[in-house]
Amino acid sequence: MSNQLTATTDRPPKQKKVFVLDTNVFIHRPDALLSFRDSEIVIPLWVLEELDKLKSGTEERARNARQAIRLIDSFSKRGKLNEGVYIPEINSVLIIAMVYDGDAALDMDMSRMDNKIILSALHLKKFGRNVFFVTKDINARVKAQALGLNAVDYEKQKVNVDSLYTGVTEMEGGAELRQKLDDMGQAAVDRDFFANQFVQVNYAKEKNFQITRWSSRDKALWTVPPLNQAVSGIRPLNLRQQLAFNLLLDPSIQLVTLVGKAGTGKTLLAIAAALSQTLEMKLYSRVLVSRPVIPMGKDIGFLPGSKDEKMSNWMQPLFDNLDFLITQAHSQSIKSADQLLKAKIIEIEALSFIRGRSLPNQYIIIDEAQNLSPHEVKTIVSRAGKDTKMVLTGDPYQIDNPYLDASSNGLTYLVEAFKGQDLYGHVFLDKSERSVLAELAAELL
Repeated sequence: MSNQLTATTDRPPKQKKVFVLDTNVFIHRPDALLSFRDSEIVIPLWVLEELDKLKSGTEERARNARQAIRLIDSFSKRGKLNEGVYIPEINSVLIIAMVYDGDAALDMDMSRMDNKIILSALHLKKFGRNVFFVTKDINARVKAQALGLNAVDYEKQKVNVDSLYTGVTEMEGGAELRQKLDDMGQAAVDRDFFANQFVQVNYAKEKNFQITRWSSRDKALWTVPPLNQAVSGIRPLNLRQQLAFNLLLDPSIQLVTLVGKAGTGKTLLAIAAALSQTLEMKLYSRVLVSRPVIPMGKDIGFLPGSKDEKMSNWMQPLFDNLDFLITQAHSQSIKSADQLLKAKIIEIEALSFIRGRSLPNQYIIIDEAQNLSPHEVKTIVSRAGKDTKMVLTGDPYQIDNPYLDASSNGLTYLVEAFKGQDLYGHVFLDKSERSVLAELAAELL
């Protein structure tokens, strides 16, 4: 294969940058190569070898591998991949390369595909190319940098978790604004906020404040009324929990995300609101709850039994919340979580079985959503049918999925992608109410 790499027929002039893509980039996002415009995209042959090994199965990783292979195959019909195929949609050239630096290979374990892929990038760099090795593997980036390569993360769907949208902000208010909010419950202001963002209006002279919610349709602040009655037997223990209930109990808000550390009440609030609107208000036909099946620590392996029996082990935290709510509500008609399940008021579903379904008139709760990739979150949210409300909860700093981190998981990506949409609301819960010990552990550990 030519060291120049760029073919000369019907293609742009020699590109300034060469991006060498690692396998895990395609596992994270199967169409990742379409993110690199005005460049040369090099896929080492060993990446295809790894994708081939990963393609079998029904899990998301296998599906992404198959989708990536199909996409690459579609470009092969446009020309010879080893010479370079021009992709006009992104003004880039795609090349499948089978090269690596033989000298450097002497000090590296060549049985490892990662090393072969890194050395392919190094080979191109030695011919004066401006090469970037793109991988989501931190260790691979470190090794590549040690060899003098520009090694970068794939950041197409990455957000800065430290500046993640909280759903709550503050502003200073005066006597005129206070009067309008007191009299009419709403007031237009010469400011702009995200749709359904909560705004704490502070009154310095009176040393107090009002909580409002921004309506992008009216371009006005609306007062948030206090929650005067318990929801499925529980009441909010702090201001952020009250704001969460405001969104969870509003049928016009079809998508809600609750982000916060352990013990802030994310799951409990979501289930309480779901039961209230399904059992009492009859707004939804049932509650569907699920969570990613990803173990913390070493996997315990195969679980016997039916789907429900298998899922019960993963769903125990949800059952714990249900049992607590039933105890608090003192309901005569509902006395156990099993009764809710047998009556099909609540359905436990594996995320693997949600793909392809349409789910109308349901209150859907996806717990531990930080363990989902952006692509998986898209698949789940797009299942929502007519009159369905969907709630995703999670803690971006407690991720068990080895392919994700606080900035690249589907939950934080969803928060940034949907902020400002009229049918969406979000609250960052900042105070643990589980126990003093839980609060301390979340802060110190």
